[in-house]
Amino acid sequence: MSNILEVTNLTKHFGGLTAVSSLDLHIKTGEILALIGPNGAGKSTVFNLVAGVFAPSEGVIKFAGQTIHGQKPWDLARLGLARTFQIVKPFGSKTVLYNVMVGAFLRTNSTIKAREIAEEVLVTLQLDHTKDMLAANLTIADRKRLEIAKALATDPKLLLLDEVMAGLRPTEVDDMIGIIRGLRDRGVTVFVIEHIMRAVMALSDRVVVIQFGQKIAEGSPEAVTKDENVIKAYLGGEYDAA
Repeated sequence: MSNILEVTNLTKHFGGLTAVSSLDLHIKTGEILALIGPNGAGKSTVFNLVAGVFAPSEGVIKFAGQTIHGQKPWDLARLGLARTFQIVKPFGSKTVLYNVMVGAFLRTNSTIKAREIAEEVLVTLQLDHTKDMLAANLTIADRKRLEIAKALATDPKLLLLDEVMAGLRPTEVDDMIGIIRGLRDRGVTVFVIEHIMRAVMALSDRVVVIQFGQKIAEGSPEAVTKDENVIKAYLGGEYDAA
């Protein structure tokens, strides 16, 4: 299976601060990879580098075999790389359907086609019953789903999910796990930042752990949660992998 994303020696400096340092990682096509670590570890900076928000200070980012570092987010979206944001900001005064159609217009100039794409995505995200609601009136859980729907409407090959389960109740987390698995079954490769370890364990094929911008562990969820460095740096001594 080929790699859809390859990151080599990725480094980002902000003045005198090194947020990401010499990071290597890859994601295979069809895989779900989780990036975890303590707050301030550099996870969101990695996402911003991959998604084109920041240009790296050093290193190479390849997506689907093409070198992409330095390209703008809208160009990467056209290539098939989409992302969500930890703090969701929908067009609150517009309907749910309108919000998703905005993403669909990346692939079509037809309003009819954009509507068809958006309605299909809303069914996938179990949001079709809300399509005529104003986005501002959605629950937190549904706003999280809308954030994914907007990205999914761009027809991505790789989807970056930034803490889409933060703030959700346990049953809502379970629902979101099912949705993300369904996206992978539809052929979307997933790169996820998540703090809810139950979700990481249930979803991930592999996990990369970073601390102070550097990788400290990589492997299966089971192996990573037993790694002494990970327990010390992030999980804590009371964590029970079972």
